[in-house]
Amino acid sequence: MSSSQTTPATNADPDELRKFDALAARFWDPQGEFRPLHLLNPVRLRFIAGRTRLAGARVLDVGCGGGLLAEALAHAGAHVTAIDLAPGMIEVARLHAAESQLSIDYRVAAAEELRSSGAAAFDVITCMEMLEHVPEPAQMVATLTGLTRPGGSVFVSTLNRNLKSFLLAIVGAEYLLKLIPRGTHEYEKFIRPAELASWGRSAGLALKDLAGIALNPITGHVALTADVDVNYLAYFARP
Repeated sequence: MSSSQTTPATNADPDELRKFDALAARFWDPQGEFRPLHLLNPVRLRFIAGRTRLAGARVLDVGCGGGLLAEALAHAGAHVTAIDLAPGMIEVARLHAAESQLSIDYRVAAAEELRSSGAAAFDVITCMEMLEHVPEPAQMVATLTGLTRPGGSVFVSTLNRNLKSFLLAIVGAEYLLKLIPRGTHEYEKFIRPAELASWGRSAGLALKDLAGIALNPITGHVALTADVDVNYLAYFARP
């Protein structure tokens, strides 16, 4: 069988999918398990909008969950396709978009499937808080690159791997403050910026910018920062 006829392997962990699918019904509760994402979302959108044009752009949101960023992108004027492998999340996303009167193309699909289908390349691709949950993050970066048109942009957010991120993102957020469910993250899967940059170069992307995200869990204040020790955003361009 030729490679063009071979179904691509899906770069996903079934246990991770089940974990997030079980929480789908509570995704849009701003005080629930996904409260940190609700707080982070405006800052993530600001980072993206400050580095690429969204109005009229074809945007793909990979690992969209219940549609938090996808809706923000649509409100900014983008034509959004959003994919996730958790059916419950996509169902919630479609219902919320309908209530918000937003036209978003939600699909239960893997990025690898979309790429193998010959889908037209996107102007902008976003992949937020997902790379640290897939078995082969470097391969996912390559897949994202293949879905991006020349001159397009790729935006990724993930967690750095060091003692500080372990203490804040796992011990603090999951066990002490209970901001997110225990077991949400595995420290070994966190990604250092240098690793992410290397994967991007290997895939044909140029790293243009990095920014940290500082979240105060008490006040709910979120801001971009030069400190990328814990949560950080990366902006890549495809030459």
